[in-house]
Amino acid sequence: MYQMTAQLKAGSKMPEHHHPQEQIVHILTGRMKLIVDGTPHEMTTGDSFYLASHVPHGVETIEETRVLDTFSPPRDEYLAIDEANRQRVRD
Repeated sequence: MYQMTAQLKAGSKMPEHHHPQEQIVHILTGRMKLIVDGTPHEMTTGDSFYLASHVPHGVETIEETRVLDTFSPPRDEYLAIDEANRQRVRD
């Protein structure tokens, strides 16, 4: 599993996408719409949503929102970003 937090600005959008990992979206603060397979789900502080693998989803942020995302298995592209950041700190 892999966990990350994301700070989303009010009015920001993430286009519909999908990935092979399962995902749990947990709203730490704020409010957003998680659009799952074309159906919007308004989420607010404390809400969570499970996404099975390959389910199309996108985001429309209603107000500034902080999200905790959990992926299983980890997403390789995020692991690569973490490793690049560790290398930068070492150099």
